[in-house]
Amino acid sequence: MATYLVGDIQGCFTDLIALLEDVDFDRQRDHLYIAGDLVARGPDSLSVLRFVKLLGAHGHTVLGNHDLHLLAVSEGIMKPKAKDKTLPILEAEDREELLHWLRQQPLLLHVEKSNTTHSGFVMSHAGISPDWDLATAKSCASEVESVLRSDRYQWLLEKMYANEPAMWSESLSGIERYRYTINALTRMRYCTPDGRLDMACKLPPHQINDGSLIPWFEMPNRQPIAPMQVFGHWAALGGVMKNNVLGLDTGCVWGGAMTMMRWEDGQVFSRPCPVHAG
Repeated sequence: MATYLVGDIQGCFTDLIALLEDVDFDRQRDHLYIAGDLVARGPDSLSVLRFVKLLGAHGHTVLGNHDLHLLAVSEGIMKPKAKDKTLPILEAEDREELLHWLRQQPLLLHVEKSNTTHSGFVMSHAGISPDWDLATAKSCASEVESVLRSDRYQWLLEKMYANEPAMWSESLSGIERYRYTINALTRMRYCTPDGRLDMACKLPPHQINDGSLIPWFEMPNRQPIAPMQVFGHWAALGGVMKNNVLGLDTGCVWGGAMTMMRWEDGQVFSRPCPVHAG
């Protein structure tokens, strides 16, 4: 049995299958963990959803910002965008089954497994707020997951679209607490020096030279989290492994590559991809 971790798929179904064939992925024995954004911008988001769902207990994903947006579109809260290429999902016969399954997926996964070299990992789409320890991150994620899986999910999907509050406080409650959690786990890239989440900048860190923004994983007062923190979301990084974080989004949908790590031995597999986003 092997455990494979992969970054954003974003509808790039044929690239995912090709990479799984490269590593001889066994659907009956191996496990696949996806760092969110199963859908949007690539050519075949419908097949990605169907495939990961069919993996059953051997397929695991966290929700990304594009996944949440698809759920909002499916409820008529937001209008579909042609560039997202998700209309086939909305028109599919198994639409309701797929979207219900997607809504049950977590915002954060903590895999507690150990071997001679690794003691487990925690996965979320964008990262983990520098102000959170692992217990807080898991608790906040669980709060939002409970609402998404309840009959209040439409209310949450409607109210999640805002950048505030940008600063964490344990006193946050209700939609403000949920929104901070969603933004931290699915949208965050940078923080300001005082710890506020920045939702605007998508540039790579080497292009930020004035000290106004700091990658979340380089914040000097970031709470220590022992397991490796695995994330996607930030294609401009081109992948990263430092400060106990592993970034796996290498921009497949933009003509970069799809990157996968085998957790047990740390071997990295990468497959160049054509440009899919238009």
